[in-house]
Amino acid sequence: MDRRSFLKTSALGGAAATTTTLAAPAYAQGNRTLTMVTSVPDGFAIFDDAAQLAIDYIAAMTDGQLTFQKNSAGSLVGAFEVFDAVSSGQADVYHSAEYYFLNQHPAFAFFTSVPFGMTAQEMANWYYRRGGQELHDELSGLFGLKPLMVGQTAMQPGGWFNKEINSADDLQGLRFRMPGQGGQVLGRLGASVQNIPGGEIYQALASGQIDGAEWIGPYADERMGFQEITKIYYASGFHEPGSTLSMVFNQQVWESLTPTQQTICFRACEAAHAQNTALTLSENGAALARLQADGVQVRQFSDDVWDAFGRASAEVREENMGDPIYAKIAESYFTSLTESADWYQIADGEFMRQRNRVNAG
Repeated sequence: MDRRSFLKTSALGGAAATTTTLAAPAYAQGNRTLTMVTSVPDGFAIFDDAAQLAIDYIAAMTDGQLTFQKNSAGSLVGAFEVFDAVSSGQADVYHSAEYYFLNQHPAFAFFTSVPFGMTAQEMANWYYRRGGQELHDELSGLFGLKPLMVGQTAMQPGGWFNKEINSADDLQGLRFRMPGQGGQVLGRLGASVQNIPGGEIYQALASGQIDGAEWIGPYADERMGFQEITKIYYASGFHEPGSTLSMVFNQQVWESLTPTQQTICFRACEAAHAQNTALTLSENGAALARLQADGVQVRQFSDDVWDAFGRASAEVREENMGDPIYAKIAESYFTSLTESADWYQIADGEFMRQRNRVNAG
C-alpha cells in the first residue's frame, strides 16, 4: 500500500491508528497549546507574518486558552514535510502553501495558485462565497486534515533572472526556482526547475546553483536581499496571480476543539488573511521604488513569451483532468473566476482606465 492509500484509509476509517501517534496537547487550567510547523523561517515577510498574526489573534480572542508553539522550517520537520507531520499526528497544525504538496494530490494547486488563475480578490470570492472552502475541506479530509485560508501574497512577479528573457528560447536550460504548476509549465518550456524552500533561495541564487528565482513580491523579495545578487526583475508573472497560504489542522485535533474555539479559529484566520493581503498590497509599491533606486531593472515579458506560458499552462492543466477530484475542483474554480472577471472587466477595468486617463490629464 502506498503512502497516499494509507493516509486515505487512516483518514476515512483508521482513526485509532492516528490517535496513538498524536502527542498529548499541553493543558493547564483549561488552557491548551498546539504544536504548529511552518514552511519558512521565523520572520519571513508576508509568509510568516500571516501565520504569526493568525495565532496571535486566536490567543487574544480565547484569552490565552488556545495558543500555538510555532516551529519554523527545519526546527521540528523540514519545510516540505509539514503536510506529513500534521497528517500523521506528529504535529497539530501547519502553515504553508498548499501547492508544495502536489505529490499528495495535484488539486492542492488550486488552494495556492495556478497559472493564469485567480487574483487575490477572485480567490477570496471563490473560497468564501462559491464553494472553495468546502472543496478544500473535502480534499484535505482524505488526508485527515482540516484547512483554513490565511495569508495572501497577491500578484507575484515573474522573478529574478541573471539574464533578460527576450523569447521562450531563452528559457531553455535555465535553472530556475519555481514550485507548483508554474514550475511544471517552465519545465515544459525547457527550463530546469528547482523546488527550493524559501529559506534556501538566497544561497542557491548567490552560489550560482540556480540562474533565477521567484518568491513573493517586491516587499518580501527586498527583505530576502535578491537585489544584492541580480538586478533583472520581471514584474508580472503568469504563475501566481493571487497566491493563498493555509493554516491546516490535524482533523482529530480540530474536532477536539470546542465549537466556540473552532469559530474563533475561522474568524481569526479570516481577519489575519485580510490584514495580510493589505500588508503585501500596501508595501509592494514603495518597495519596488526602493529596489529601482538601488539599480534594479524592471522588465515585462513579451507577448510571445506570455503566449508560450499560456500554451504550456493549458497542457499542464489538461493532463490532470482525468482525476475526478481535480476535475471537480477545476470546474468550480474556473466557473467562479469567470463570473468574477466578467464583472471586474466591465466595472473596475473601465474605471481604472478612465481614472488613469483623467488623472494623467
